[in-house]
Amino acid sequence: MPHTSTLSAYLPFLRPPPPRFVTETGEPVWGIMAQFDDVVSAFHAAEKMRDAGFSKWDLHAPFPIHGIEAAMGHKRTILPFIVLMAAFAGIATAIGMQWWISEIDYPLVVQGKPFGAWEPFLMIIFELGVLFSAFAALFGMMMLNGLPRWHHPLSLKDRFLDVTDDKFFVVVEAGDPSFNPEQTSQFLREIGATAVELVEDA
Repeated sequence: MPHTSTLSAYLPFLRPPPPRFVTETGEPVWGIMAQFDDVVSAFHAAEKMRDAGFSKWDLHAPFPIHGIEAAMGHKRTILPFIVLMAAFAGIATAIGMQWWISEIDYPLVVQGKPFGAWEPFLMIIFELGVLFSAFAALFGMMMLNGLPRWHHPLSLKDRFLDVTDDKFFVVVEAGDPSFNPEQTSQFLREIGATAVELVEDA
């Protein structure tokens, strides 16, 4: 399955990029997961991952960790900008559509106002602005999060099931520019991982 960060995950007519790394059996490498046994070591590992410059990675925990966003170096999402642009698109669509209908296509006197008067447009302008922004929020959120994805390579790893109990996992994707199977595995062990495992993209 292609990485969810590529458009090929949503557009079936686009070919996914070839895998950067493959296993000895020829399976594409999705990434590496590293197990940490307590919240303190996981938190400090996140800070070291951030400082090392990794960009496509995540930390999985059995409960929310206060301040983990800053430790991971998360930047503010562009979703509000996407929603704002969609709202403007909805407003422009509403104005253009109503102006064309009332001024050009089917002129009709409404409440004695001139053709193309903006006052009757306000309700549709509001409605389309809300409609477009709502769809942008939903589908933008899904695409930025790589959804929908009906299967994830981590779900095939028995060790990863412990994330619902008492273990913490730092997962680095093979699409990260800094990713190298041997060097990344060694780095994860150096920052305190108790177990490191390659994750195939099945």
